[in-house]
Amino acid sequence: MPSLYVCADFGSTFTKVVAVDPAGQLVATGSSRTTVDSDVMEGLDAALVDAGICLGDGIDVLACSSAGGGLRIAVVGYERAITAEAGYRVGLSAGGRVCHVTSGELTPDAVEELRDAQPDVILLVGGTDGGNAEVLVHNARAIAKARLGLPVVVAGNTDAGDQVIRILRRSQTAVSIAHNVLPKIGELDPRSAREAIREVFISHVIGGKHLSSRVDLSSWVQAATPDAVLSGVELLADGTETSPGVGDVVVVDVGGATTDVYSVTSPDLDDDPAEREAVATMWRSRTVEGDLGVRWNAPGIVEAAVREGFLDDQAATLVVDAAEVRRRNPGYLPDTDDERAIDQELARLAAAVALRRHARPHTAGAVRYPGKDLSRVSVVVGSGGVLRHSPPDEAAALVEAAVSDPAGGWRTPERARSMVDGRYVLAAAGLIGQVDREAAMRLLQGSLISGPTI
Repeated sequence: MPSLYVCADFGSTFTKVVAVDPAGQLVATGSSRTTVDSDVMEGLDAALVDAGICLGDGIDVLACSSAGGGLRIAVVGYERAITAEAGYRVGLSAGGRVCHVTSGELTPDAVEELRDAQPDVILLVGGTDGGNAEVLVHNARAIAKARLGLPVVVAGNTDAGDQVIRILRRSQTAVSIAHNVLPKIGELDPRSAREAIREVFISHVIGGKHLSSRVDLSSWVQAATPDAVLSGVELLADGTETSPGVGDVVVVDVGGATTDVYSVTSPDLDDDPAEREAVATMWRSRTVEGDLGVRWNAPGIVEAAVREGFLDDQAATLVVDAAEVRRRNPGYLPDTDDERAIDQELARLAAAVALRRHARPHTAGAVRYPGKDLSRVSVVVGSGGVLRHSPPDEAAALVEAAVSDPAGGWRTPERARSMVDGRYVLAAAGLIGQVDREAAMRLLQGSLISGPTI
């Protein structure tokens, strides 16, 4: 057993470290700018100094990363409203940013669009088990012929799995096989594909980005950051054999580049089976909003807030210049009360818009999806740098304001406690939980569940 777990998150803007002892007690935290423009270890060194930690014998380093653009996933499916939609949702749950979705038989033009999207990995899906296999096989041949030099995760019709693997491997394509994400209409199975994408991320993506010349980061990195956070959220909801979880939970993580929403909810057993979605609801899911980041994409927050009716044109003029300053300088840190108030307003708007997009009904192709019912959520957690650096009462009020949205077109939590992940333990718990679930749960109990609530 190690003497200490050091959990590191190489984020798009900041690198965070959390040190936890084997009993699950938080020992120290620290952060510094992510130095992706030089060597990410420089930022980690500074974060370790900030936390007062020295690496050495007996210390296990567990890391996650979204540095260098994180994990970019392209989904190639059979039909946009069903199998491609299933792949899209699974890609997000695996911690990736879905940068491209295409459906039907890949044409030469579609292959070039796929290449231009510059994904890190292709998720190849299509057909229910025992259903249509022609499109899946055709697309495997098109990808093999194009020699894109990208790893492929195959998670489609299992009847065609062996043939698809042979086609791809003949072109020297790195290929992983997973269970079908849509084994039958109305049933979504993300677990196997999520694990396969995680392995591809570690073995192909982290090493391929050449983020450090000093260490082999793939020996440290366990997952993409959003994947680690979702694992922590699942643990928070489910608990362990000896420690109960909190039940249904939703987390809003306002970052410098994106705002992510995670939710773990229980199926409604009273649902009419005839009214269920063609692609079943993902009870454990993540959505990522690439236009909502309080630094890299701060102007996108203002634009989205105007479209959603949170800001009128006059109110938008009061924050648009400040948003542009943050876009130009992602490492910007506010140094006055007025600037901190602007940060908090941008974070509140980002969280509110992201929650609407995560939960409200939407249409994909010709299929109408009813949205996600968050009314029974028992805990709402806010995360992200702005919330962590705000006074606890102000951060908690920001979270409460974001989920109190009667005009948003989604079912808001009715009786939820609000918490703030002020010590950034969700990602750490997700990492530690892969090796010691009890210690990870004790970390959540001591540093999050027992923390400030409203």
